[in-house]
Amino acid sequence: MIFYSTNNKNNKVSLKDAVLKGIADDGGLFMPEYIPQLSKDFFNNISSYSFQEISYKVAEEFCGEDISENELKDIIYSSINFNAPIVALDEDTFILELFHGPTFAFKDFGARFTAKIMSYFINNQNKDINILVATSGDTGSAVANGFYNVPGIKVTILYPSNKVSYLQEKQLTTLGGNITALEIDGTFDDCQRLVKAAFADKGITNYKNLSSANSINISRLLPQTFYYFNAYAQLKNKTKDLVFSVPSGNLGNLTAGLIAYKMGLPVYKFIAAVNNNKVFAEYINNGQFITKPSVLTLSNAMDVGNPSNAARIFDLFKNDYSLISDLIFSRSKSDDETLTAIEEVYDRYNYLIDPHGAVGYAVLHDYVDNQDIKYNSIILETAHPAKFTDVMSKIISENIILPEELNKCLEKEKVSVKMSNKYDDFKSFLLS
Repeated sequence: MIFYSTNNKNNKVSLKDAVLKGIADDGGLFMPEYIPQLSKDFFNNISSYSFQEISYKVAEEFCGEDISENELKDIIYSSINFNAPIVALDEDTFILELFHGPTFAFKDFGARFTAKIMSYFINNQNKDINILVATSGDTGSAVANGFYNVPGIKVTILYPSNKVSYLQEKQLTTLGGNITALEIDGTFDDCQRLVKAAFADKGITNYKNLSSANSINISRLLPQTFYYFNAYAQLKNKTKDLVFSVPSGNLGNLTAGLIAYKMGLPVYKFIAAVNNNKVFAEYINNGQFITKPSVLTLSNAMDVGNPSNAARIFDLFKNDYSLISDLIFSRSKSDDETLTAIEEVYDRYNYLIDPHGAVGYAVLHDYVDNQDIKYNSIILETAHPAKFTDVMSKIISENIILPEELNKCLEKEKVSVKMSNKYDDFKSFLLS
């Protein structure tokens, strides 16, 4: 399949180039030349397929012309090798648990797939790929784990100092090897700005092969469509209209759902649930997309003031605001409202939801509580609640048991390189 830049549809590349470049030369994001349609037969039989079978069938639509059946199956089956179950809160409301991967966050799906497909494309190539990743929390640890010791790939992760959780920081600063963590004196938006500037700087790209494993890379985005289809497959009653509530920051998760919708997934409404970083909610509600500096919240992985994947959403709907706002409902929630939602879910359902999922739960109810019909409502639970014990301890009296792998991580020594948010400092580091 051919991919084009959101900045210029005449700027076209192959799947390999889209994956290895990460971002187009003109600064745009890559999009598939067309969105393939899945067959009625696929949807009629979807409940009989395994998660890996669903993932392969979706991936084949985008990658089948460039990667052989056996190689693609190997990529899928070795990267998507953990579950994403839906858990019923009641007969209408479900939690899609996306935290069963090695770093206990939904980013594992995209990071592991990207690592595998990049490794496939650079096999027998005598050039190193330098991955640059800006993270507001879970992306960094997922990418670090997914790319750890992958031959021919070096990873530099930029994260905002004192703006990720203690556990998240441990996860992305303790691997070593081919993983380097840069602790930036600034916000996530500063980290993202530095990465984008490096991609646009010929003084770097003439000497270094740069790529990205953020959701700006199309290979990070495509595997996130898999679990939308798999969630639908798990519903026993498919007769009700389907609503997905998506905790949203850089909008990669939402964009993946919209691509699944364009492929034929029968979704009635998407809920873009945001925290006090409400740029996208304001766009949905008033038509004005005005970026702002990000602010720190309890749901830190969503602390994005200039969401990159908005460009893909605009592209998917040809910049038609009425189409976008008809399909997507969006509201923002404060930290106090997030804590209230965590407590409500725990008290009402005996389910411990993380701060990001709690925003999704709260905004979902802003929508469904004002409707006269019942939906199949699915909330994306994007991270294991144990990663946010400092937040949970404010409202949950019992001890939260950490998974064994997270406990091991806490015992390791943090190693990071502290750096200003000035581009010249970052450039000097990359060229050193």
